Amino acid sequence: MPPPSANIVTKIKVQLKLAVARLRMAQKRDEALGKNQRRVMAQLLEVGKIDSARIRVENIIRSDITTELHEILELYCELLLARAGLLDAPTCDLGLEEAVKSIIYAAPKTEIKELQTVRTLLAEKFGKEFVIQAMENSDGKVSEKVVKKLSVTPPKEELVIGYLEEIAKAYGVNWPRKPKEELGDPPDFLDDDENPSGGQAQKNLEEPLIAPDGPEDDESDARAELSKATPPRTFGPGSPLHINPPSPSTENIHPKVTLNSTPLKPNQKMVNAGIAKKPVEKKGGIADGIPDVDELAKRFANLKR
Repeated sequence: MPPPSANIVTKIKVQLKLAVARLRMAQKRDEALGKNQRRVMAQLLEVGKIDSARIRVENIIRSDITTELHEILELYCELLLARAGLLDAPTCDLGLEEAVKSIIYAAPKTEIKELQTVRTLLAEKFGKEFVIQAMENSDGKVSEKVVKKLSVTPPKEELVIGYLEEIAKAYGVNWPRKPKEELGDPPDFLDDDENPSGGQAQKNLEEPLIAPDGPEDDESDARAELSKATPPRTFGPGSPLHINPPSPSTENIHPKVTLNSTPLKPNQKMVNAGIAKKPVEKKGGIADGIPDVDELAKRFANLKR
Protein backbone atom coordinates (compact mmCIF):
# COMPACT_ATOMS: atom_id res chain seq x y z
CA MET A 1 0.00 0.00 0.00
CA PRO A 2 1.52 3.34 -1.00
CA PRO A 3 2.19 5.92 1.75
CA PRO A 4 -0.38 8.70 2.31
CA SER A 5 2.06 11.38 1.10
CA ALA A 6 2.26 9.73 -2.33
CA ASN A 7 -1.53 9.85 -2.66
CA ILE A 8 -1.55 13.55 -1.73
CA VAL A 9 1.15 14.35 -4.30
CA THR A 10 -0.85 12.52 -6.98
CA LYS A 11 -3.97 14.51 -6.11
CA ILE A 12 -1.97 17.74 -6.15
CA LYS A 13 -0.67 16.99 -9.66
CA VAL A 14 -4.17 16.29 -10.95
CA GLN A 15 -5.57 19.47 -9.47
CA LEU A 16 -2.64 21.51 -10.78
CA LYS A 17 -3.37 20.36 -14.34
CA LEU A 18 -7.02 21.29 -13.92
CA ALA A 19 -6.04 24.66 -12.48
CA VAL A 20 -3.79 25.42 -15.47
CA ALA A 21 -6.63 24.66 -17.88
CA ARG A 22 -9.08 26.77 -15.85
CA LEU A 23 -6.65 29.71 -15.67
CA ARG A 24 -6.18 29.70 -19.43
CA MET A 25 -9.91 29.70 -20.02
CA ALA A 26 -10.34 32.61 -17.61
CA GLN A 27 -7.67 34.59 -19.45
CA LYS A 28 -9.41 34.09 -22.82
CA ARG A 29 -12.77 35.07 -21.32
CA ASP A 30 -11.37 38.22 -19.72
CA GLU A 31 -9.66 39.17 -22.97
CA ALA A 32 -12.92 38.93 -24.92
CA LEU A 33 -14.80 40.94 -22.30
CA GLY A 34 -12.03 43.54 -22.25
CA LYS A 35 -12.42 44.17 -25.99
CA ASN A 36 -16.13 44.87 -25.60
CA GLN A 37 -15.53 47.15 -22.63
CA ARG A 38 -12.88 49.13 -24.53
CA ARG A 39 -15.30 49.63 -27.40
CA VAL A 40 -17.89 50.99 -24.97
CA MET A 41 -15.29 53.35 -23.49
CA ALA A 42 -14.48 54.66 -26.96
CA GLN A 43 -18.17 55.36 -27.60
CA LEU A 44 -18.48 57.24 -24.29
CA LEU A 45 -15.45 59.37 -25.11
CA GLU A 46 -16.81 60.11 -28.56
CA VAL A 47 -20.14 61.41 -27.24
CA GLY A 48 -18.41 63.42 -24.50
CA LYS A 49 -19.35 61.38 -21.39
CA ILE A 50 -15.95 61.72 -19.79
CA ASP A 51 -16.99 61.26 -16.14
CA SER A 52 -18.80 58.01 -16.91
CA ALA A 53 -15.82 56.77 -18.91
CA ARG A 54 -13.40 57.54 -16.04
CA ILE A 55 -15.49 55.51 -13.60
CA ARG A 56 -16.05 52.57 -15.90
CA VAL A 57 -12.46 52.37 -17.07
CA GLU A 58 -11.48 51.18 -13.58
CA ASN A 59 -13.24 47.90 -14.35
CA ILE A 60 -10.99 47.46 -17.39
CA ILE A 61 -7.92 48.20 -15.30
CA ARG A 62 -8.98 45.69 -12.65
CA SER A 63 -9.70 43.08 -15.34
CA ASP A 64 -6.23 43.54 -16.82
CA ILE A 65 -4.64 43.20 -13.37
CA THR A 66 -6.61 40.00 -12.76
CA THR A 67 -5.48 38.60 -16.10
CA GLU A 68 -1.84 39.31 -15.18
CA LEU A 69 -2.39 37.57 -11.83
CA HIS A 70 -3.79 34.51 -13.59
CA GLU A 71 -0.74 34.40 -15.83
CA ILE A 72 1.60 34.42 -12.81
CA LEU A 73 -0.38 31.71 -11.01
CA GLU A 74 -0.39 29.61 -14.18
CA LEU A 75 3.42 29.78 -14.30
CA TYR A 76 3.63 28.73 -10.65
CA CYS A 77 1.33 25.75 -11.28
CA GLU A 78 3.45 24.65 -14.24
CA LEU A 79 6.57 25.01 -12.07
CA LEU A 80 5.09 22.71 -9.42
CA LEU A 81 4.15 20.18 -12.11
CA ALA A 82 7.67 20.24 -13.50
CA ARG A 83 9.18 19.73 -10.03
CA ALA A 84 6.50 17.44 -8.66
CA GLY A 85 9.14 15.00 -7.45
CA LEU A 86 10.27 17.51 -4.81
CA LEU A 87 6.80 17.50 -3.23
CA ASP A 88 7.43 14.02 -1.78
CA ALA A 89 9.68 15.53 0.88
CA PRO A 90 8.13 16.09 4.33
CA THR A 91 9.03 19.80 4.24
CA CYS A 92 8.70 22.28 1.40
CA ASP A 93 11.77 22.57 -0.79
CA LEU A 94 13.39 26.00 -0.97
CA GLY A 95 13.03 26.01 -4.77
CA LEU A 96 9.25 25.55 -4.47
CA GLU A 97 8.59 27.72 -1.41
CA GLU A 98 7.78 30.91 -3.37
CA ALA A 99 5.42 29.10 -5.76
CA VAL A 100 3.68 27.12 -3.00
CA LYS A 101 3.20 30.09 -0.68
CA SER A 102 2.07 32.37 -3.52
CA ILE A 103 -0.63 29.86 -4.52
CA ILE A 104 -1.73 29.46 -0.88
CA TYR A 105 -1.84 33.26 -0.49
CA ALA A 106 -3.75 33.97 -3.75
CA ALA A 107 -6.12 30.98 -3.98
CA PRO A 108 -8.85 32.28 -1.58
CA LYS A 109 -8.87 35.67 -3.38
CA THR A 110 -9.55 34.21 -6.84
CA GLU A 111 -12.54 32.51 -8.44
CA ILE A 112 -10.55 29.45 -9.57
CA LYS A 113 -11.92 26.54 -7.54
CA GLU A 114 -9.13 24.21 -8.61
CA LEU A 115 -6.58 26.54 -6.99
CA GLN A 116 -8.52 26.39 -3.74
CA THR A 117 -8.42 22.59 -3.91
CA VAL A 118 -4.65 22.74 -4.48
CA ARG A 119 -4.36 25.03 -1.45
CA THR A 120 -6.26 22.55 0.71
CA LEU A 121 -4.01 19.67 -0.41
CA LEU A 122 -0.85 21.72 0.18
CA ALA A 123 -2.09 22.58 3.67
CA GLU A 124 -2.64 18.87 4.32
CA LYS A 125 0.83 18.15 3.02
CA PHE A 126 2.89 20.81 4.84
CA GLY A 127 0.75 21.57 7.90
CA LYS A 128 -1.36 24.34 9.35
CA GLU A 129 1.53 26.52 10.54
CA PHE A 130 3.00 26.61 7.04
CA VAL A 131 -0.32 27.81 5.66
CA ILE A 132 -0.68 30.55 8.31
CA GLN A 133 2.84 31.73 7.60
CA ALA A 134 2.02 31.93 3.86
CA MET A 135 -1.30 33.74 4.41
CA GLU A 136 0.28 36.39 6.63
CA ASN A 137 3.44 36.53 4.47
CA SER A 138 5.44 36.90 7.64
CA ASP A 139 8.67 35.70 6.05
CA GLY A 140 8.17 37.60 2.77
CA LYS A 141 8.31 34.49 0.61
CA VAL A 142 5.13 35.36 -1.32
CA SER A 143 5.85 36.99 -4.66
CA GLU A 144 5.67 40.80 -4.57
CA LYS A 145 3.85 40.82 -7.92
CA VAL A 146 1.11 38.60 -6.49
CA VAL A 147 0.73 40.85 -3.45
CA LYS A 148 0.45 43.98 -5.63
CA LYS A 149 -2.03 42.40 -8.03
CA LEU A 150 -4.28 41.42 -5.12
CA SER A 151 -4.24 44.84 -3.46
CA VAL A 152 -7.58 46.68 -3.40
CA THR A 153 -6.23 50.21 -3.71
CA PRO A 154 -7.93 52.24 -6.46
CA PRO A 155 -5.87 53.06 -9.57
CA LYS A 156 -4.08 56.38 -9.79
CA GLU A 157 -5.42 59.27 -11.84
CA GLU A 158 -2.45 59.08 -14.22
CA LEU A 159 -3.20 55.43 -14.95
CA VAL A 160 -6.87 56.16 -15.64
CA ILE A 161 -6.05 59.01 -18.04
CA GLY A 162 -3.42 56.87 -19.74
CA TYR A 163 -5.93 54.06 -20.30
CA LEU A 164 -8.49 56.47 -21.75
CA GLU A 165 -5.93 58.02 -24.09
CA GLU A 166 -4.77 54.63 -25.37
CA ILE A 167 -8.37 53.48 -25.93
CA ALA A 168 -9.19 56.69 -27.81
CA LYS A 169 -6.06 56.31 -29.93
CA ALA A 170 -6.83 52.66 -30.72
CA TYR A 171 -10.40 53.41 -31.86
CA GLY A 172 -9.66 56.69 -33.64
CA VAL A 173 -11.50 58.96 -31.18
CA ASN A 174 -10.37 62.58 -30.89
CA TRP A 175 -9.79 62.69 -27.13
CA PRO A 176 -8.54 64.83 -25.55
CA ARG A 177 -10.03 67.22 -28.08
CA LYS A 178 -7.41 68.51 -30.49
CA PRO A 179 -7.73 70.99 -33.37
CA LYS A 180 -7.78 69.56 -36.87
CA GLU A 181 -4.34 71.02 -37.60
CA GLU A 182 -2.77 68.79 -34.94
CA LEU A 183 -4.52 65.64 -36.13
CA GLY A 184 -2.45 65.57 -39.34
CA ASP A 185 -3.36 64.15 -42.71
CA PRO A 186 -5.47 61.02 -42.95
CA PRO A 187 -3.57 57.77 -43.68
CA ASP A 188 -2.92 57.05 -47.33
CA PHE A 189 -4.39 53.60 -47.95
CA LEU A 190 -3.30 53.59 -51.62
CA ASP A 191 0.42 53.54 -50.85
CA ASP A 192 2.68 52.29 -53.60
CA ASP A 193 4.61 50.02 -51.23
CA GLU A 194 1.59 48.32 -49.67
CA ASN A 195 -0.62 48.32 -52.76
CA PRO A 196 1.46 48.37 -55.95
CA SER A 197 -1.59 48.61 -58.18
CA GLY A 198 -3.00 51.60 -56.31
CA GLY A 199 -0.59 54.17 -57.73
CA GLN A 200 -1.01 52.90 -61.27
CA ALA A 201 -4.80 52.94 -60.91
CA GLN A 202 -4.71 56.51 -59.65
CA LYS A 203 -2.41 57.47 -62.51
CA ASN A 204 -4.75 55.89 -65.05
CA LEU A 205 -7.70 57.76 -63.57
CA GLU A 206 -5.90 61.05 -63.87
CA GLU A 207 -4.88 60.50 -67.51
CA PRO A 208 -7.50 61.19 -70.23
CA LEU A 209 -8.83 58.13 -72.00
CA ILE A 210 -8.88 59.84 -75.45
CA ALA A 211 -6.33 62.28 -76.79
CA PRO A 212 -7.86 65.75 -77.16
CA ASP A 213 -7.20 66.16 -80.90
CA GLY A 214 -10.70 67.32 -81.82
CA PRO A 215 -14.37 66.52 -81.35
CA GLU A 216 -14.63 64.42 -84.53
CA ASP A 217 -11.48 62.45 -83.79
CA ASP A 218 -12.66 61.86 -80.25
CA GLU A 219 -16.00 60.49 -81.47
CA SER A 220 -14.41 58.21 -84.09
CA ASP A 221 -11.84 56.86 -81.61
CA ALA A 222 -14.54 56.22 -79.06
CA ARG A 223 -16.64 54.31 -81.60
CA ALA A 224 -13.61 52.25 -82.60
CA GLU A 225 -12.93 51.34 -78.99
CA LEU A 226 -16.57 50.42 -78.46
CA SER A 227 -16.60 48.19 -81.53
CA LYS A 228 -13.60 46.26 -80.19
CA ALA A 229 -15.08 45.85 -76.74
CA THR A 230 -16.97 42.69 -75.86
CA PRO A 231 -20.45 43.46 -74.52
CA PRO A 232 -21.44 41.75 -71.28
CA ARG A 233 -23.80 38.85 -71.28
CA THR A 234 -26.44 40.82 -69.41
CA PHE A 235 -26.46 43.56 -72.04
CA GLY A 236 -29.77 44.06 -73.89
CA PRO A 237 -33.24 42.67 -73.21
CA GLY A 238 -33.26 39.23 -71.68
CA SER A 239 -35.18 36.32 -73.16
CA PRO A 240 -37.96 34.78 -71.07
CA LEU A 241 -37.01 31.35 -72.44
CA HIS A 242 -34.19 29.61 -70.62
CA ILE A 243 -32.80 26.24 -71.70
CA ASN A 244 -30.52 24.30 -69.39
CA PRO A 245 -27.55 22.86 -71.32
CA PRO A 246 -27.12 19.06 -71.24
CA SER A 247 -24.60 17.65 -68.84
CA PRO A 248 -21.33 16.31 -70.31
CA SER A 249 -20.63 12.59 -70.40
CA THR A 250 -17.72 10.36 -71.38
CA GLU A 251 -19.16 9.84 -74.88
CA ASN A 252 -20.06 13.49 -75.45
CA ILE A 253 -17.60 15.81 -73.66
CA HIS A 254 -18.89 19.06 -75.19
CA PRO A 255 -22.67 18.67 -75.55
CA LYS A 256 -24.70 21.25 -77.43
CA VAL A 257 -28.36 22.12 -77.42
CA THR A 258 -29.95 21.15 -80.77
CA LEU A 259 -33.51 21.37 -82.00
CA ASN A 260 -35.22 18.45 -83.68
CA SER A 261 -35.58 19.09 -87.42
CA THR A 262 -38.59 16.75 -87.74
CA PRO A 263 -41.80 18.81 -87.59
CA LEU A 264 -44.20 18.00 -84.83
CA LYS A 265 -47.53 16.42 -85.79
CA PRO A 266 -50.55 18.29 -84.46
CA ASN A 267 -52.83 16.35 -82.16
CA GLN A 268 -56.62 16.33 -82.17
CA LYS A 269 -56.89 19.07 -79.49
CA MET A 270 -54.83 21.45 -81.58
CA VAL A 271 -56.98 20.73 -84.64
CA ASN A 272 -60.21 21.28 -82.68
CA ALA A 273 -58.93 24.57 -81.27
CA GLY A 274 -58.06 25.82 -84.75
CA ILE A 275 -54.35 26.18 -83.97
CA ALA A 276 -53.25 23.61 -86.58
CA LYS A 277 -54.71 21.87 -89.62
CA LYS A 278 -55.46 18.22 -89.83
CA PRO A 279 -52.61 16.41 -91.63
CA VAL A 280 -53.39 14.91 -95.01
CA GLU A 281 -53.01 11.15 -94.97
CA LYS A 282 -51.15 9.61 -97.87
CA LYS A 283 -52.55 6.66 -99.73
CA GLY A 284 -50.42 3.67 -99.36
CA GLY A 285 -49.40 4.28 -95.82
CA ILE A 286 -45.83 3.85 -94.77
CA ALA A 287 -44.91 1.61 -97.73
CA ASP A 288 -46.22 4.08 -100.35
CA GLY A 289 -43.82 4.35 -103.30
CA ILE A 290 -42.13 0.95 -102.68
CA PRO A 291 -42.95 -1.73 -105.38
CA ASP A 292 -44.45 -5.01 -104.28
CA VAL A 293 -43.09 -8.52 -105.05
CA ASP A 294 -45.14 -9.10 -108.23
CA GLU A 295 -44.02 -5.86 -109.81
CA LEU A 296 -40.41 -6.67 -109.02
CA ALA A 297 -40.80 -10.09 -110.64
CA LYS A 298 -42.16 -8.48 -113.84
CA ARG A 299 -39.22 -6.09 -113.97
CA PHE A 300 -36.68 -8.90 -113.64
CA ALA A 301 -38.45 -10.83 -116.40
CA ASN A 302 -38.24 -7.83 -118.72
CA LEU A 303 -34.57 -7.42 -117.99
CA LYS A 304 -33.88 -11.10 -118.94
CA ARG A 305 -35.42 -10.56 -122.35
